[in-house]
Amino acid sequence: MTVHYFGEGNSLLNQFVAELRDVNIQKDSMRFRRNIERIGEILSYELSKELRYSKKTVQTPLGTKEMSLPTDDLVLCSILRAGLPLHQGLLNYFDGAENGFISAYRHHEGDEDDFEVIVKYFATPSLENKTLILADPMVATGRSLENVLKGLEAYGRPKQIHILAIIGSEQGIEHIKKVFPKDTHLWIAAIDEKLTNRGYIDPGLGDAGDLAYGIKL
Repeated sequence: MTVHYFGEGNSLLNQFVAELRDVNIQKDSMRFRRNIERIGEILSYELSKELRYSKKTVQTPLGTKEMSLPTDDLVLCSILRAGLPLHQGLLNYFDGAENGFISAYRHHEGDEDDFEVIVKYFATPSLENKTLILADPMVATGRSLENVLKGLEAYGRPKQIHILAIIGSEQGIEHIKKVFPKDTHLWIAAIDEKLTNRGYIDPGLGDAGDLAYGIKL
């Protein structure tokens, strides 16, 4: 897996990540969603440099111009519900792509630290020989992405997989490296060192789904 880690350099991306982490700013759920969307746009632009291109002649009012334009058949696939604003950021740039949605959630037995990742809902077009872009804001243990990958096998074999994430743990990234194809690309804004006993990224930013859309029962 090729990891494209943008938190190492200085860019405006770090400002958006800092606002997502800030306990005072993140109280504004609309701003929280918009920052996720903006990060999605930045990562989409960077990812676009790895796509395939071909020459096309464009007619202008005064003449013609040959330009290099992307040719990949893209499928944007987001993990509900925290992935929705990240998905919108992707869709803002890859507006001609097909779209897929998957539900994945953690199930803890009582107060136990261990949990099971349950994947139930799939709505996706065929992935056969297409470029799959998986959007998951938080790569904590990596088990959600692993289970999603297994669930998507029934929809065809993509020719290329890209994962877009905002924050990941070192442990989670090492895990998905083992289960995804070697030519997978991970595009990520921030990497944290630790996980809590319950598998949450530390320091992370909290529960992205709750912060974006409200606390669930």
